[in-house]
Amino acid sequence: MYVPQSFQFQDHKEMLDFMQRYSFATIITTGDNIPLATHLPFFISKDADRLVLTAHLSAVNTQAKYIAANTSLVIFSEPHAYISPTHYDKRESVPTWDYISVHAYGKAKILEDEASRARILEQMITFYEPGYMEQWQGLSEKYKTGMMRGIVAFELEVTDLQGQKKLSQNKTGAERERIIRQLEKSDNGVERDLANYIKDL
Repeated sequence: MYVPQSFQFQDHKEMLDFMQRYSFATIITTGDNIPLATHLPFFISKDADRLVLTAHLSAVNTQAKYIAANTSLVIFSEPHAYISPTHYDKRESVPTWDYISVHAYGKAKILEDEASRARILEQMITFYEPGYMEQWQGLSEKYKTGMMRGIVAFELEVTDLQGQKKLSQNKTGAERERIIRQLEKSDNGVERDLANYIKDL
């Protein structure tokens, strides 16, 4: 990812926080020289030495055949918004787009055994809807086993992490204030979220 110095994240923790907040991401893998992409919710875990992204694909998804042998790119992106040049002091200005994005690279390890697949599904439930766990645990083993046979579960250890937060850092404080006010008035929740990130600069 091309990242101008003024748009860099401060540290990996800041990128990790962003990934966990916007954890529905796009995984891209090349297969037979063709890029393949799938949109997935991820569970993100970090210990002292490793950052691991966990998810699962449908067993009939062609991309599942390539994620273990090839490096994948996982893109976490959101929020974003069009920024009008009317907010700038100079008349000779052009529109732009403010956004935040994190790119994570790595090879996936397929989790073959049923216990590992069950573990990652329960991780996802705990993260996304803890209240569903009781219902999940009450389902028949036959049903759960059938569901798990239809997925390819994987863990992807991140080997490279890149991020960009383009939040009008190259503009004046007064210009950013005008941008914030405009975004805060938006009917679009994504744009209001972006306003909060700009305010936090």
